[in-house]
Amino acid sequence: MMHLLLDNLLSPVVLAFVLGLLACLARSDLRLPEPIFQGLSIYLLLAIGMKGGAAVASAGLERLVLPGIATLALGVATPLIAFGLMHSWGRLDRINAAAVAAHFGSVSAVTFLVANEAAQRSGLGAEDFLTALVAILEIPGIVIALLLARRGDGPAFSKDAIAEVLTGKSIVLLAGGTLIGYLSSPAQWASVQPFFVTPFKGVLCLFLLELGAMAGRRLKDIRHAGMRPVLLAMILPIIHGSLGVGSGLLAGLDPGSAAVLGVMAASASYIAAPAAVRIALPEASPGLYLSLSLGVTFPFNLALGIPWCLFLARYLAPLVP
Repeated sequence: MMHLLLDNLLSPVVLAFVLGLLACLARSDLRLPEPIFQGLSIYLLLAIGMKGGAAVASAGLERLVLPGIATLALGVATPLIAFGLMHSWGRLDRINAAAVAAHFGSVSAVTFLVANEAAQRSGLGAEDFLTALVAILEIPGIVIALLLARRGDGPAFSKDAIAEVLTGKSIVLLAGGTLIGYLSSPAQWASVQPFFVTPFKGVLCLFLLELGAMAGRRLKDIRHAGMRPVLLAMILPIIHGSLGVGSGLLAGLDPGSAAVLGVMAASASYIAAPAAVRIALPEASPGLYLSLSLGVTFPFNLALGIPWCLFLARYLAPLVP
């Protein structure tokens, strides 16, 4: 476990995040221009979609059936768990508990990327088609959380909120990229690999550098949340991650892929979920749900959540028939 922890903490992508965080705390003017940051996010989302689609074409759609069912089950379970704990023990009102649950029930594509790299470095490896599961996990948690917020108060969500989820850039790029990769022939996919595969990790380091600075700017908001929601933002990744690892192994995934699925379940969205919550639950506090997802859970997963899922997958794999 300690070896996995150190290996993850000393990886270039995590160190880039730490550099951005420290730069913010030191009040450095280090900051990527917004157009460049948006360009990097578009590149990363499209690239992981295309790689996943090519992997699905190679493995066959039938390989996704059981993992897809497990992912949908996680998409239902994680927002229910997050809402229940945030509303009861965390003492958040129903609207804010649902807003936080939408983030913890969805998925962070960047956390997925870091987990995938950590699985490769650990020697476990992970299936490339897991990218398709990222797209599957993105939506259900948001929808269920909005239903919980509006339970008994009329319509659960508006058409604008649905459109925001389905047409948001993360869904469009992940789903569209997956379709492009799936429909491309091996020769056609090989022709674009020098752009979408070779520079990928370097671009990810630049993206994490800016995310570190963003997390640093959110730290000041955390003190207004109270200790209970902050503690839950570190407890929920362990609960959700453990469920994800177990579900992945039961669905027939290898240990590395099950660990990455666990990290996906443990992550908290800060792209798709904020966009949908902003429209559907305008009365919810952005300082709360963004601080918990980006300022607490994201760095927690980089430091501890990913090593935990890798360790658990190694431990449980021999016990699963």
